[in-house]
Amino acid sequence: MKATIWHNPKCGTSRKTLAILEETPGVEVEVIEYLKTPPGADKLAQLYRDAGITPQQGLRTRGTDAEERGLPDADDATVLAAMAAEPILIERPLVETDKGARLCRPQDTVHQIL
Repeated sequence: MKATIWHNPKCGTSRKTLAILEETPGVEVEVIEYLKTPPGADKLAQLYRDAGITPQQGLRTRGTDAEERGLPDADDATVLAAMAAEPILIERPLVETDKGARLCRPQDTVHQIL
C-alpha cells in the first residue's frame, strides 16, 4: 500500500505519524514537505473531501493570522485559496492512502486508513 503524507518535519505530531507509517509493514511512504511543495487548492479540496472534513476544519489557526483574517468563517474557496498561497495555514499532517485521507491529529488517526 502506498501512503502519502503531507509533512512538516518541525511538527511533533507529523513526525509521530510518519514514524507510524514507516513502521507499518507493507506501506510504501511518499513524504511531501508541504511548506516546500504546497498542494494546490484543487488537491486540498480533494483531500478534505476524502477525509470527510471541511477546509475550515483543516485550517491551522494556532500560530497563524487565520483568525484575524476571518478565515474560519470564510467560504471554502477563500480558505482553500489562502491555504494554497500560504501553506503554513494547512493543519498537519494530512495522509492519503487508497482507503481515503485523514487529518492525523492525533497521530493514531492514521490507523483508520491503513
